[in-house]
Amino acid sequence: MAINIGIVIVYALLLGGIYYETLTYMVARWDGDYSYCYLVPPIVLYLLWENRKEVMRKPAAVGPWGLIPFFLGVAFFWFGEFGGEYLSLFLSFWLVLVGLLWIHLGREKIKAVWFPLVLIPTMFPPPSFLHNKLTVYLQLAASKLGVDMIHLAGITAYRDGNIIDLGFTRLQVVEACSGLRYLFPLIILGLLLAYFFKAKLWKRSLLVVSAIPLAIFTNSMRIALTGIISELWSTEAAEGFFHGFSGWFIFMFSLAVLLLEMWLLGKIPDGRDEQAGKDEVSPKKTSVSSSPAGRNTGNVWGFGALITILILTGTLGFARMHEYREQVPALQSMRYFPMEIDGWKGTRQPLESDVLKELDLTDYVWADYRNDKGRDVNFYMAYYASQRKGESIHSPESCLPGGGWLFKEAGTISLAPPRPGMTSLVVNRAIMQKLDYRQIVYYWFPQRGRDLTNAYQLKLFTFWDALTINRTDGALVRLITPVYSDESAKDSEERLLRFTWEVQPLLGEYIPGRAIDK
Repeated sequence: MAINIGIVIVYALLLGGIYYETLTYMVARWDGDYSYCYLVPPIVLYLLWENRKEVMRKPAAVGPWGLIPFFLGVAFFWFGEFGGEYLSLFLSFWLVLVGLLWIHLGREKIKAVWFPLVLIPTMFPPPSFLHNKLTVYLQLAASKLGVDMIHLAGITAYRDGNIIDLGFTRLQVVEACSGLRYLFPLIILGLLLAYFFKAKLWKRSLLVVSAIPLAIFTNSMRIALTGIISELWSTEAAEGFFHGFSGWFIFMFSLAVLLLEMWLLGKIPDGRDEQAGKDEVSPKKTSVSSSPAGRNTGNVWGFGALITILILTGTLGFARMHEYREQVPALQSMRYFPMEIDGWKGTRQPLESDVLKELDLTDYVWADYRNDKGRDVNFYMAYYASQRKGESIHSPESCLPGGGWLFKEAGTISLAPPRPGMTSLVVNRAIMQKLDYRQIVYYWFPQRGRDLTNAYQLKLFTFWDALTINRTDGALVRLITPVYSDESAKDSEERLLRFTWEVQPLLGEYIPGRAIDK
């Protein structure tokens, strides 16, 4: 089958026009925890080159089933454009690419290169909310396991969240040390080893899955060795050469463990040798479909190309014609948020510049309010004028645990209105505990007239409102009160509930609802 170079060029131009911004953003994210992504394209190209002879032997045919991933990819494109989530756009590019290859090459050729195609999504960085959750979880897991290893070495250590106190020094397991930069590369390494590992599916699956606990264990060992070296030599030695070198050492150690696991799994008999012997004895049947000439080759670059080119051209045209300038409501600045609310007196707190840069918010207020009994409630409200493409609200669930707080009794509750004329309010509620100190927290996400409680709701309604009213703005409201030693948790929650209903009517002046003035 001759490849129509002209149609290939047309496809390349259309995909470049549609996904240029998406791919540019993706490559820009390939730093820090995702620097391994630079290695994925060369690996994919190498695997495609290795399978080129098998691809040429397979019959060429029109693959109508390729329209399924193609149309799904187009749908994901619009979801990502309006919903503001780059992962949807990454998946859209991949699905459209797979669909086009399937349509023009057919099922048999696609089967010959299935693994390189499956490997492509490993170069897609996850969305911000998932990255934040993974980072916090891995930080806490690495800190806890690292402290246990330090204790085994006979060194006293105390963990406060992601901070390890060794007495003579304190080690902070920051985001860069969470182990996320080891987790995904080791999973990819496990996939590659499993691909070349000629064994039963359960053995190859076990090899891939084992990369996850291995990544957590080896990163914890790295943290523990940092603490041990700080004790035996000096903090400078631990944070100097060893800190940089240990990353490579841990990765090579993990590779050795995976290879050892492969060797051990290979020693377990699974009946492959007997089946292989039967396959060698049984003659292979030759069919017309195994011929390079194949069947259904005459229309490979015809009707299917016409449909896909028309759809891609329309997608590119509508994407360029659509006005993405969002309607951002004009509201009062939160610097004017009242510091006196029905007997509560507040003291405004500033956020540090590096925190502001990380949060990437539009406006905020953070204040400690105290009542006439000397009891405090911390109030935080952040507003985002846009949540499109990489911009998203940071949930307290993904940042507070990093300070050593344990979330207990976490879930959503409905707050009954205290007086007629007010509507109930559904919020996330949790008891946070650090040692003997407890706090109660409420938080929710006011989004264009809706009060939401989780990230999936945020994404769904962001997509819908971007499509229908050209808006993606939204906010986070969080209230925290301590459980004082001379009171019960019930007393503390009643205080938090009262303050919540005092502040709730004020939010509409600083957070826009569904309808806005034109």
